[in-house]
Amino acid sequence: MAACTTTFFDTRRGWSPRIAEHNAELLAQQPLRRRGVRTPEFYFVKQFDNSRLVKAPDPVRVREMRGFAAAVIALFSLIMVYGLQHFNAIEIGYRVEAEKQTVEHLREQNQQLRLSEAELTQPARIDALARQYGLAAPQPGQVVHPNAALPSSTQPVLAQAGPPPMQQTVSSF
Repeated sequence: MAACTTTFFDTRRGWSPRIAEHNAELLAQQPLRRRGVRTPEFYFVKQFDNSRLVKAPDPVRVREMRGFAAAVIALFSLIMVYGLQHFNAIEIGYRVEAEKQTVEHLREQNQQLRLSEAELTQPARIDALARQYGLAAPQPGQVVHPNAALPSSTQPVLAQAGPPPMQQTVSSF
């Protein structure tokens, strides 16, 4: 296992004292790393001058890299399209479930309203409320049908069987 050392660059000292100090540190750490076997390690500084090197263009490598980049972009695009479709399908599933719950809630509410309407429109209940407020049943001739022709007041009217009138009758209790 290599030891990690931090070197602070001191501009007052040259490279030789720094290299010697580094070599001494490595030599001191060797017994701990090698379990007693001492082998000296020395590092030599080599100066390379790469300023005259020029990179030669390689059209085959460029073509391979373009092909690889195109393949990676195509694969990434396919994965993204699949991911978007997958997440949209999940989101639509959640919306469908929410709408099903809303429909079920509205059905229950509709059922409650129908029961309430049936309870409120019971003739016996309406009659009891009318009597409670002091209202009585209408007397003969008190009900006026708006579509019916007015009979003469002197002649009696004969009852006839026919379809019920479309409009509601006006009555006063």
